[in-house]
Amino acid sequence: MDVEDNRTVGFYQYSWVWGHIGGLKTSMNRIKGVLEYIDHTLSPKLSVSNKRKDKTMQPATLFDYFESPIGTVEIGVLAECVTILEFVDRPGQTAEHESQVLHMAMEQVKAYFEGRLTVFDLPLDMAGTLFQQSVWQALLDVPFGRTASYQQIADAVGNPRAVRAVGAANGQNPVSIIVPCHRIIGKNGSLTGYGGGIWRKEWLLRHEGVLL
Repeated sequence: MDVEDNRTVGFYQYSWVWGHIGGLKTSMNRIKGVLEYIDHTLSPKLSVSNKRKDKTMQPATLFDYFESPIGTVEIGVLAECVTILEFVDRPGQTAEHESQVLHMAMEQVKAYFEGRLTVFDLPLDMAGTLFQQSVWQALLDVPFGRTASYQQIADAVGNPRAVRAVGAANGQNPVSIIVPCHRIIGKNGSLTGYGGGIWRKEWLLRHEGVLL
């Protein structure tokens, strides 16, 4: 076999090897895609929804209360979805009959304050505009022990100039702690505002290990 033949054989061997490598990469990408799909569909993930078509409906019909280290927490549910979590001055009337979701929410909030839970898994129903919904959904992507700026949330919802609107939507979040508006801070690292009070925001961030 002469030099030209060797070059021809070498070329086809080289092409064969790279062809198989390309096929392997394609197979790996397909496997990765399947695994990501399985993770997305099977992993418990919170999701903001708005099932209440009638805006005159009560925000919640069943309530329960938890005495946290930073005040009384009111949890409200409607149609087996959590619709309210906020700090109140004093407990109100508790639910007269059993609600599985209300019980789950109470247990998970208690576990959060006791340091036993970092990820909530509850059905949510949060009435708001499409923009508010997008902001609240973006808040759910900020994990325990981390913070994000208002600018980062504005970028995440595809509207980088809407920082003030993001701040307003953040402040109107009806399900605090579970939808972690307390993890959103100023671009310079300042705590800025919080509906429950800056001192509560500081406590929550210290509880999650963000502040020392």
